[in-house]
Amino acid sequence: MASEGKRDPPDKRGGGGDAAGTDHRPSVTTKRSTLRSCCFWVCAPAAVLLAALGVGMYLDYRRWVRKEVGMMTLGPDATSLFLAYDTNEDGYLSMEEFKPLLDRLQGNETSYPVDEEIDQAGEIIVLKTHFEPFVMQSMSKNKNPFGFLGNSNLQGLREWREPVRELASFGANHFAPFLPPPAAYSVLGAAYEIIPSTLTPFSGTLSSNRYFPPKVSNKEVILHRLLGLFHPRPFVHMRFAPQGAVATVRAENERWVDVVFRIHAEFQLNEPPLYPFWFTPAQFTGNIVLSRDASRVRHFHLYVPTNRSLNVDMEWLHGPGHENMEVDIGYIPRMELTSVAPSTPVLIYQEDGSYIDQREEELSEEPTIFLEEDSGDVRWNSEISMEEAMKSLEVKMYPFKTVPYYNFTEAFSRAEAENKLVHSILLWGALDDQSC
Repeated sequence: MASEGKRDPPDKRGGGGDAAGTDHRPSVTTKRSTLRSCCFWVCAPAAVLLAALGVGMYLDYRRWVRKEVGMMTLGPDATSLFLAYDTNEDGYLSMEEFKPLLDRLQGNETSYPVDEEIDQAGEIIVLKTHFEPFVMQSMSKNKNPFGFLGNSNLQGLREWREPVRELASFGANHFAPFLPPPAAYSVLGAAYEIIPSTLTPFSGTLSSNRYFPPKVSNKEVILHRLLGLFHPRPFVHMRFAPQGAVATVRAENERWVDVVFRIHAEFQLNEPPLYPFWFTPAQFTGNIVLSRDASRVRHFHLYVPTNRSLNVDMEWLHGPGHENMEVDIGYIPRMELTSVAPSTPVLIYQEDGSYIDQREEELSEEPTIFLEEDSGDVRWNSEISMEEAMKSLEVKMYPFKTVPYYNFTEAFSRAEAENKLVHSILLWGALDDQSC
């Protein structure tokens, strides 16, 4: 009979071991390591936060010191002016920060109104401004859960709730820039320039770090005045191509001409010390019916198209330099100008020989008088459709539209009929306007 083996005594620390005699309880060293790790992950973020607060407090202190020194050296007005252009608050003006100040020093700032005198021997027309504010919810960044709409740089956009003026008077001859050159009267649909582009392949784009439009002259004046009815800082020459304004004759006869136009322009919604905020509608389009000598205007209509879900491009700076540019697109329900009635003589003579000077009368949507020749429709000698006229302007602004583009469903039927392949392009916005 085999003798019974001797068993090992139980662990004196209380508890038996396993087959290998190994203890699974955490050692003192492991506990200390875990404690150190927990302390690190708790203390490290706190240290970073305290360091950031310390740096922030130091920078605030330095800004306060610079401001106080400036107040003592320059006085409060000059210090406020400097701080308005020192966008990164470093106490120095960079070349980019100096550009808006240079515009002010050179007298290049232009605020509404830019007026033109109405000739008492001519005719006067009243335009009505229709405006519905931008839909903030249409912005893609509106869905940002981190308080995007609280950004102070959007202040100008949020506060733009109404136009500058609801009614405004113009002289009929102020609209002469819309008339075509002599050779274009008889060539319907031939696009011509009202305001040519100032950009070249070598000039690049214009600066985004600006607040005030440059001075306008010649044909730019009427466009600045029209767009200035919406907001006091319109830029007739926008920063990017295609710039300018183009037009074409849609219909004509011996007395009247119907001109369809397209304008690319934008607005600066902010003022210092906020960073610039650019508001660029897809386009301004419309038509004007005026006499060949611009002595009378029978009809005027200008508007931002609303047939697409997005019709405005927005860009704004949240720091110095173009690398701090934010971009979004959205929707504005209505930006529109309409004539309340055909133009009428400035001086309206009474039977007793006295007269009413309409320039001195309160503007109204009701016409003072109605001329007999405005009672019927215009009979045109020749005309094309509005769609043909707009297509001509579209191709003038975007030469690539010479090649037809089709929507997704129509493209396949066309490709099958013509035995061609489909080249699909996906865009955030429209290909053929400035909202993209």
